[in-house]
Amino acid sequence: MTKRWTLIVFVVLLALSGWSLVRYFQLRSELGTLKQAVGARQLNTKVVNFATLFVDKVLKVEGEVDFETRLELENAVRGLDEPEILAQWRTFVESESEAAAQRAVRDLLSLLLSKLKTD
Repeated sequence: MTKRWTLIVFVVLLALSGWSLVRYFQLRSELGTLKQAVGARQLNTKVVNFATLFVDKVLKVEGEVDFETRLELENAVRGLDEPEILAQWRTFVESESEAAAQRAVRDLLSLLLSKLKTD
């Protein structure tokens, strides 16, 4: 009789272990998905904040942008940690004519919008 109860307990514990293992992998996969979603949301927030800062401090301002503002924008664009956006930013900053700068602004804003994740 004792062997029978031992076998029943063993089978139940084995089943529970198997169920726990399956559940662990399900939760691990779900955690990975959630981490990706959080990362995308954080990037979206940074991109929107930079775009708002850019519009407010560059596009809405008459005249030349002061050094402090340029530094603030440079730090903000680097904070995005997006090489493609940084490259487009440099294209804008290094523009040699007003027409080139306007083109670079359009390209930068288009790129910023394309980086927003809607999932």
